[in-house]
Amino acid sequence: MAKTVKKEPKEKDPNQELKILKTKKQYRMLFGFVLVLTSIAFLVSFISFFLHGQADQSSVDALTDRSESAQNWLGKFGAYIADLFIYRGFGVAAFLLVKLLFLSGAFLILDLPIRKLKNTWFWDLFALIIVSILFGFFADNLPELGGTVGYEMNLFLQDYIGKTGTVLVLVFSIIVYMIFKIKVSPDAIKSFFEKKHKEIKEDISSIIPENKSTDYNLEEYAVTDNNEREVMTIEEEPIPEPVLKTSSFEINKEALKPTIEHASEISLEPTIKPVTPTLQTAPIVSEPIKEIIETNDEAFVIEKAADEDVMEENLAAKLVADFGLFDPTLELSNYKFPTIDLLKEYTSVGITINQEELEENKNRIVETLRNYKIDIAQIKATVGPSVTLYEIVPEAGIRISKIKSLEDDIALSLSALGIRIIAPIPGKGTIGIEVPNKNPTMVPMKTVIASAKFQEAEMELPIALGKTISNETFVVDLAKMPHLLMAGATGQGKSVGLNAVLTSLLYKKHPAEVKFVLVDPKKVELTLFNKIERHYLAKLPDVEDAIITDNTKVINTLNSLCVEMDNRYSLLKDAMVRNIKEYNEKFKSRKLNPENGHRFLPYIVLVVDEFADLIMTAGKEVETPIARLAQLARAIGIHLIIATQRPSVNVITGIIKANFPARIAFRVTSKIDSRTILDSQGADQLIGRGDLLYSNGNDLVRVQCAFVDTPEVEKIVDYIGSQKAYASAYLLPEYVGEEGSSVNLEFDISERDSMFREAAEIIVTAQQGSASLLQRKLKLGYNRAGRLIDQLEAAGIVGPFEGSKARSVNITDLASLEQFFINEQNNS
Repeated sequence: MAKTVKKEPKEKDPNQELKILKTKKQYRMLFGFVLVLTSIAFLVSFISFFLHGQADQSSVDALTDRSESAQNWLGKFGAYIADLFIYRGFGVAAFLLVKLLFLSGAFLILDLPIRKLKNTWFWDLFALIIVSILFGFFADNLPELGGTVGYEMNLFLQDYIGKTGTVLVLVFSIIVYMIFKIKVSPDAIKSFFEKKHKEIKEDISSIIPENKSTDYNLEEYAVTDNNEREVMTIEEEPIPEPVLKTSSFEINKEALKPTIEHASEISLEPTIKPVTPTLQTAPIVSEPIKEIIETNDEAFVIEKAADEDVMEENLAAKLVADFGLFDPTLELSNYKFPTIDLLKEYTSVGITINQEELEENKNRIVETLRNYKIDIAQIKATVGPSVTLYEIVPEAGIRISKIKSLEDDIALSLSALGIRIIAPIPGKGTIGIEVPNKNPTMVPMKTVIASAKFQEAEMELPIALGKTISNETFVVDLAKMPHLLMAGATGQGKSVGLNAVLTSLLYKKHPAEVKFVLVDPKKVELTLFNKIERHYLAKLPDVEDAIITDNTKVINTLNSLCVEMDNRYSLLKDAMVRNIKEYNEKFKSRKLNPENGHRFLPYIVLVVDEFADLIMTAGKEVETPIARLAQLARAIGIHLIIATQRPSVNVITGIIKANFPARIAFRVTSKIDSRTILDSQGADQLIGRGDLLYSNGNDLVRVQCAFVDTPEVEKIVDYIGSQKAYASAYLLPEYVGEEGSSVNLEFDISERDSMFREAAEIIVTAQQGSASLLQRKLKLGYNRAGRLIDQLEAAGIVGPFEGSKARSVNITDLASLEQFFINEQNNS
């Protein structure tokens, strides 16, 4: 008997399974595309039915007759399909079939589980029948809306339950659809109306505030009382405590936007007591409160002890969760930034490339260098607004210093002013020759402000200076500089540069984020910004004008800024942070208490338009606070911008230069001035009219400064000044000197000069209080005349020193002077 060999089952080939799976996916995708295209065909034929349906009735009956034509967009077949599903079928409701076919096809193409459409198919078919019956109710007027199915089903229902019963059935069907499909509930409806009511109330309160205050809203720092707790059952999870909003102050709507959209998502039991907010800002240390958890067994009681220690971080997180991050711009929440349309648009803005000029300059440069046996391997030109950069690569073995020494020879051959040679260009293996264009192009402020580089700049204090040689917008951060020194000869563009700096900050920073201290010895350059005093400017408490034009008042302002700097450093020390950015972020996160003196700190920018005049009149009294601010103030957000037209060593001293790494040099007259500003030459070779060199301790960048005209600045400040402002300008701390605010001028009457009475009569007669007048009339020396003026001031006859002006005289005539001496004699 032969042995039977048992056949082992063949192992499945994995490649075969993959092929089968791939084939199934291909058929699935193919069927999906068929469904999607069918849905599109149905949609096209259904839409065209309502346009040409009546004209196509004859072609529907003669479907096989090729002589009959149809106006339907899918021809006779489309007319037949539309007639079948709309006129003889379900009417307008047939469009739901288009949706179902398209979704089914999309699911098949994307390889999504088709079973997820089961619910959608059921409720859409349910809606198909209900909508068809609903429109069929009005079939006498518009038979196409309900179709034959809707019309016949209406007749069937009305034969048994009448028109009223049919309406009730339809209403019931619609309610079923809304409850189970759209998920409409009484709680959702109630929540919707409450939300709308709340938004209307908040809009009204923002338009008509009940109690507007410029101080901090202490109620935003309120801590909820821990004495009342929720009573929960075991099955329930703890529900967030509701916060009652009783504040009449403005509150940021975005920060208070709820995360729960419908009231149906949360259910508050009647046993939960509302928690009332209090005005305390520190957690109350009290006895631990026990939380009672109810159970089914009354004899079995579960108590849960509350957490004893409440950390400050948790308190800050709770305040942020309740009120959102602190918004410093809330007081001027309706403030609108200036629009770009306020800036003037010039017609000839783009750079025009003159091919002949470029070719001619290139040939002259090559020829001049060849005359000195310097061969060039390669030359490239980059055209800028006012200057063209020619980059040359010399042949091997050529010394760079030899090319650099030919600066004047190249300038002579090109017949151009201000040739500047960069040998080598940093970061490149080339030598640069900057040649001014014959027709320089102006850079309007509008093109710089509107550039994406400035608009998308994520900087603390972005400044758009102008455009570089490669026609790129040059944007720098004043907070990173951290101070800026501007120098240049008269009429070369310093004041326009200052206006460009201030305009850049006005376009990017809210009034709550930056303040300006403006010093204008010229009295005419920065007075335009007076209109935004209560928005952007800072001043001393007892000063009328925020823009300082008197040099004697600058000393008090600078010393006041030093006091502000020391106060801010104390706040940073208490907050345990290192700079103003970290401090403000911590304050916004509500981790700092305003009752302890903490506040949001805006950046302060000090702008001095003519520093040399201050040094001449005040000297060391100005240089000392300037040096203190330059050394220490960058971490607490005080930044200095100093401009001068006399860049000599006694104005830009070593202390100033050491603390001003960022420098801008406009055109100067000598190489010595250039080295004083930039520590290198080059500023003497600029062409003027806004052409500048920018240095931040590294390389020099040549920039054509953006031009902003006085009418443009007036439009911007008028636009800002017409909006709602703060109650006053930002007040700096009051400064009192070591010996008081004024010099002690008390003189004993017995120690008065023998000519005191004669001097008083001369001053009162002339109504002009000056030492030079006494020198001429009484034939005195300057020292004795000065002592007489001091004695007259101590007696109250003349007013205090007012700079170059004559002192005011407080007594009007000689009769009043005689009465003054009689009263003085009687009192003594």
